[in-house]
Amino acid sequence: MTRNTMIDGWYPVSLASQLDAHGRRTALMGEPIAVRRGEDGNAKVTGGNGRDLPACIRYGHVWSSLGDPQKPLFAIPEADQPGRRLVEVGVVRVRCSPLRAVENFLDIAHFPFVHTDILGAEPHTEVQNYKVEIREDEDEVWATQVKFYQPQAAKSAEGGITTEYMYRVPAPTCSVLYKTCPPRPAEWDVITLFVQPLAEDLCDVWPWMALFDDETPMTDLIHFQQTIFVQDRSILENQIPRLLPLDPGMEIPTRADLTSVAYRRWLKRHGYTYGAQLVAQ
Repeated sequence: MTRNTMIDGWYPVSLASQLDAHGRRTALMGEPIAVRRGEDGNAKVTGGNGRDLPACIRYGHVWSSLGDPQKPLFAIPEADQPGRRLVEVGVVRVRCSPLRAVENFLDIAHFPFVHTDILGAEPHTEVQNYKVEIREDEDEVWATQVKFYQPQAAKSAEGGITTEYMYRVPAPTCSVLYKTCPPRPAEWDVITLFVQPLAEDLCDVWPWMALFDDETPMTDLIHFQQTIFVQDRSILENQIPRLLPLDPGMEIPTRADLTSVAYRRWLKRHGYTYGAQLVAQ
């Protein structure tokens, strides 16, 4: 097993709001770690051998790394936009590759079948043409002009609408979704998936949101998003192989899978292979 170039990345390891002096014991890429609030009030993360690990707090989470991050955590400008509600959804443990969890988040075609009568419904199953690119300047995967009919696009939505999406992958185990904001059509709701790789086939998923929604109770916002991801978990835990195949010949993509194809190509290009299967077995 190799940690490869992903060892120098930033990963979520706790909710910042749950930091205390006692701390939380967890793992990162197979290594036991401890997360707690230090005497100076900042987050302190230690590795299995007691060594201090890099740590920062952003987007409601504590982030850390087993290596030496060469750049700061990616930016989400909407996190600092006045008037947005920042929603900490919590954590869901999933027995799958952390890369599988991100790829599933990027998949639109499963909406009518897995999230029936919420994010999709038959007969509205067609994925319209959309644009996918690897933006070289940012070194990120982007999918734009994604449109899909949804019976309930958000907790604040009333009735079905055709929702527009943009997907962004700024790091191998993180994805940012921008989607139609029903209360403010000129803005985007922001829903993220921050994935903590516990092992190559086990991860903790930390969804987080930055929304314009002054009406819905916070508990309902959290429950809505947790419901969506728990529906995904049953699919993820039954995928074979459990690791994400990066060999183009191992799984046959369809036209709807353009984002997945670009994501896998981007992972392979950078050697982001912790949680990946490189050759057919």
